[in-house]
Amino acid sequence: MADQAQALRDLIRRRHAASEAAEPSRATRIVTVASGKGGVGKSNFSLNFALSLQKLGRKVLLFDADIGMANLDVLMGVSAPYSLYHLFRGERPIRDIVQLGPGGLHFIAGGSGFRELLHLSEEQLQQADREIERLQADYDFILFDTGAGLSKEAERFIGASHESIIVTTPEPTSITDAYALVKMVTHSRPDASFRLLVNRAADEREGRDTAEKMDLAARRFLGIGLPFGGSVADDPHVGKAVRRQTPFTLAYPDCKASRDVLAAARSYLELPAGDASRTVKGFFHQWFNRKRNL
Repeated sequence: MADQAQALRDLIRRRHAASEAAEPSRATRIVTVASGKGGVGKSNFSLNFALSLQKLGRKVLLFDADIGMANLDVLMGVSAPYSLYHLFRGERPIRDIVQLGPGGLHFIAGGSGFRELLHLSEEQLQQADREIERLQADYDFILFDTGAGLSKEAERFIGASHESIIVTTPEPTSITDAYALVKMVTHSRPDASFRLLVNRAADEREGRDTAEKMDLAARRFLGIGLPFGGSVADDPHVGKAVRRQTPFTLAYPDCKASRDVLAAARSYLELPAGDASRTVKGFFHQWFNRKRNL
């Protein structure tokens, strides 16, 4: 693993050297994955969705943005020594905090100390900006796996992203909390773009029925649509993979849940690319400005 990590750092260093000679041409799509409550499988979906996008030929960076309960590294069975915190504190460059996960997935681990980032100096922010801007040329997608629930942190990530995937299950409490999250964000950011993913569905019909009910309620009471982003089967292979600390799309690539996530990723790639003028650097500017204004 140490050799792999060094190889990853060397690869990113070469990419950065090349990108410094020219303006980045890649339009990086920034996507937040969120849920109204915990226990719906959001982080597991984020991880396997990222791997599925990668399988379809896209370059993906997965970002554990759960402020208090980061767990993507546990799901992958890897240990990550650095997080975004080390970047903003000026302790590590961006190439050191990007880690290599299973299947060659690039990820940035969550960690403690995020709330201290409110007190960064302008010099520290400018240095971090220069590092973050280098991500623009390296990835097609940056996925932010946020904390579950109706939190201000999740609201800020959603508001600063190009679009967001809201994960729910067919259970009434999960549906209610997912709707409440969308409602909260819509009140502060009416231009936010959502897509609904129904996890642990008995079958595709249950997934579509759940999504259609939420879409109908959102159109009637919020004046927005919640497009159906797919459903993922309630598959026993998912639990087996979690116990193995291996993404289920890698451990059981032919199981129903893996096929469903791949179908969701393929469907997602058919969406318009979004506002190309928005950048990774701009995302963090907006996120920090919102944090400081609270």
